[in-house]
Amino acid sequence: MIKTTTFLVKQLNISNKEALCLISEDHLLINGQIANKNQYISPTDAVHLKGQLIQEAKTLHYIAFYKPRGIECTLNPAIPDNLLTVFSFTEHLFPIGRLDKESEGLLILTNDGKFYNKIADSEQHIEKEYEVKVNKPLTGTALTKLRDGIEIMGKITRPSIVNQVDEFRFNIILTQGLNRQIRRMCYKIGYEVLELKRIRIANIQLEKIKVGEWKVLDSTHLLF
Repeated sequence: MIKTTTFLVKQLNISNKEALCLISEDHLLINGQIANKNQYISPTDAVHLKGQLIQEAKTLHYIAFYKPRGIECTLNPAIPDNLLTVFSFTEHLFPIGRLDKESEGLLILTNDGKFYNKIADSEQHIEKEYEVKVNKPLTGTALTKLRDGIEIMGKITRPSIVNQVDEFRFNIILTQGLNRQIRRMCYKIGYEVLELKRIRIANIQLEKIKVGEWKVLDSTHLLF
């Protein structure tokens, strides 16, 4: 969001004094209502100045998509097996975070920059939950190391919540998103990841979405 005066200064390349004059003379409308100098403008607002539309209201979209295994987490059409080969939408959206090519599961796509930054910022400690299958039986020592933190790429991973599912499978909840983090953590303790699926980001669940399908998220999904 940006203050009305700053918006006009940047949009029209005018001085702050000129912007204040336009506002005080009731020339600026936000969503059809006369604006004041203390208001803020967001991308979802329609803005008119002297009857002319200078910003169209932007519709924000939030999509939960089940990325299939074998698909690169990019919208670059020059890269083989990119997201555009399995996902299409009327608006240009950006994937939040990454899942490597051999991983599958929940991917959120949006055109909301503020929401994107909130999820992508590792300092927010947003929870991400995964189901993992490894190549040999899990031990108590291995599970403890995964919980406590493992040194990868020169840093110790944050403590995580780990629950064993069966001899070869466990669930893990991370609050950071280092590159190929789970695969690197498992490698460091002598395991190879055979299957990796993300099933949750914060309160957004993969739920009943099938591989390659997506659903539109509403405001009830974004309460975090």
